[in-house]
Amino acid sequence: MAVPNYSDFSKDLNDLLSKDFPLGNAKLEINQSTSNGIKVTVNNIKDSTTGKIVSDLKTKYTDKANGVTLTNTYHASNVLTAQVEVQDLISQGFKLDLHGAMRPSAGTTSAKAGLELKQANVFARSSIDLLAKTGATIHTDVVVGSEGLLLGGDVAYNSGDSTIHRYNVAVGYKTPEYTLGFHASKKFTHFTAGYFHNISPKLQVGSRATWDQAATSHVAIEVGSKYILDKATFIKSKVNNFGILGLGYTQVLRPGVKVSLGGSFDTTRLHENVHKVGMTFVFDN
Repeated sequence: MAVPNYSDFSKDLNDLLSKDFPLGNAKLEINQSTSNGIKVTVNNIKDSTTGKIVSDLKTKYTDKANGVTLTNTYHASNVLTAQVEVQDLISQGFKLDLHGAMRPSAGTTSAKAGLELKQANVFARSSIDLLAKTGATIHTDVVVGSEGLLLGGDVAYNSGDSTIHRYNVAVGYKTPEYTLGFHASKKFTHFTAGYFHNISPKLQVGSRATWDQAATSHVAIEVGSKYILDKATFIKSKVNNFGILGLGYTQVLRPGVKVSLGGSFDTTRLHENVHKVGMTFVFDN
C-alpha cells in the first residue's frame, strides 16, 4: 500500500466528513479537456449570504511522455498563479515543483521551489519561499510507512528570525478495510484522533475527536457515513456533539454532469435562521 504525503495522511476520513457537503453557497464548475493534454477549468462560487461571486479560470497542460505539467490560474480578484511540475527529474520518484504568484494591482509577487521524493515506504517534500522579505521559510514534511503503520512529521523554519514557526506529527495504521490516525498539530496544542471504516462496497463510516487546548477544555466529536444507493447516486450524513447535523446528496444526472445538494442544520435551534444549504453543479467533458 502506497505511503501518502503528509497532507493526505487522513484523507479517507477528511473526505468522508468534509467533501460533498456544499454549504452556504452555490457552485458551478466546468471542465473541458482536449486531445493534446490541455484541461480548462472554470469555477464560480456565489455566497448565499453576501451574494459575492468568486471565480477563477485554470488551464493545465500535461506532457505525460516527459513528465511535465504546466498550470496557470487567473482569479477574479486579479491574482495570477503559475506552476511547473517535472516528474522523475533526477531519478524515479523525484519531482521538481516551481510555483509563482503575482497581483498586478498591488505589485506583489511570490515564488516557491520544492522537491518531492516518493518511494514505496517514504513520501518526503520540502519547499522554500524564494522572494520572502522577512527571510525564507523552509517547509518540510515526511511520512514513512511499513506494513500499514504510518509515521509523519511536518515542520516550518524561518531563516530570518531563526525560529521554527510550525511543527506537527501524525501516527496511523492503514489497511484496505479501515484506517486509524492521530495528529498533534499547532505546536502540540491541537489534537485529533480519527477512525475510518469501509464496512462494505456501499457503506463507509468514520468518526473524529478533536481537542484544541488553546481554545477550550471540551472535546469535539463528529461521526459520519456515506451510503452508495447505485452507480450514479450516494448520500452522506454527519453529526457532532454540538447538535450540528450535515446532510449531502450527490447524483450523476448523465455522463459528465453531476449535482450535489447539502445542508447543515442546528438541531438545538431548529426554529432559528441559523441553518445553511448549498448546491454544486459540475460539468465535465
